Amino acid sequence: MLASTVSPVSGPSSPFGVHRVLEPAGESLPQAARVLDPRPQIWPDEVRIDIETLNLDAASYRQLHDKHAGDGAAIRDEVLAIVGERGKMQNPVTGSGGMLIGTVAEVGPESPLGLAVGDRVATLVSLSLTPLEISDGLERWDGQGERIPAAGHAILFGRSIAAKLPDDLAPELALMVMDVCGAPALVSRTIKGYAGRSPSDVDSPSKDGPSVVVLGGAGKSGSLSLAAAADAGATRRVAVVRDASEASLLEGTGLATHVVVADARNPLGLAEAVQSAGGPADLTVVCVDVTGCEQPAILTTADGGTVIFFSMATNFAAAALGAEGLAADVTMLVGNGYVPGHAAYALELLRGNAAVRELFESRLED
Repeated sequence: MLASTVSPVSGPSSPFGVHRVLEPAGESLPQAARVLDPRPQIWPDEVRIDIETLNLDAASYRQLHDKHAGDGAAIRDEVLAIVGERGKMQNPVTGSGGMLIGTVAEVGPESPLGLAVGDRVATLVSLSLTPLEISDGLERWDGQGERIPAAGHAILFGRSIAAKLPDDLAPELALMVMDVCGAPALVSRTIKGYAGRSPSDVDSPSKDGPSVVVLGGAGKSGSLSLAAAADAGATRRVAVVRDASEASLLEGTGLATHVVVADARNPLGLAEAVQSAGGPADLTVVCVDVTGCEQPAILTTADGGTVIFFSMATNFAAAALGAEGLAADVTMLVGNGYVPGHAAYALELLRGNAAVRELFESRLED
């Protein structure tokens, strides 16, 4: 294993984790590095977590699933190979990772994270930059699904983020929410920005209040985004789903004012479907984990509006060039997964919205 090839802890540490970068050597940050040092010995500002569950991000798991035609053993073997080679879980195709839950095993005396030994936590930084070592060969995981029971350890840096698991929610449920908690927080902040303007400030398609279109509205980040939009004052909330079965999940919940079935990769088809639900919106949120949604999302956004790309499958060059080619006056945001207070806000939405909670709990049952 990687841990056996490196020397004991020595030298200064970086709050950003630069000291854990093995390849390329130099000043690369852990996210951009190819190989990290995952050994369990910690620097004074670090925290070691005993792993309980890994949660792969949707784009990464989909890529692995498609590559191996759903062969669970092959998927498991590749995850083990990635972690064993890179010292972190970073899908080399998507560049993304996921997150984990576990128990704090050791806290450095200079750690600023406010954690104590024995705390059960969810990490709110990507596995793609988290030093990670697996000790059980993922023997309890059949490769079918994003949640992975696992043993091993992970390392948090001085500038990492983690949240203590709430006592009133099952750990698996809390993990699902925290995995996408950046989405509702940024949606709320963006919608409130539109709600604070008068009709004379912006050519809003919704004079009675801001409007939002969510691509992938029945998913985890999509359903929380709809709930956040309603909480922030969005009066027209259009959920775009891929088929009738997903539409049935949202009908009658009140999360969306309109539910439309459309292919989020089809520009004209999507634009026509959204037009039937009131037309382009102030805000379009992309929560689907497939490629090719950039131009369709731009077409569903009103002039002066905003597109938030939360999908790791997004091609940002295609988004920029697509907006230029369509002469679209839109602001495009990268959903980076962090907004101050994002975890607490997402959990608050789950507790306070029965429809969202039912959707999440049904996913656990599945």
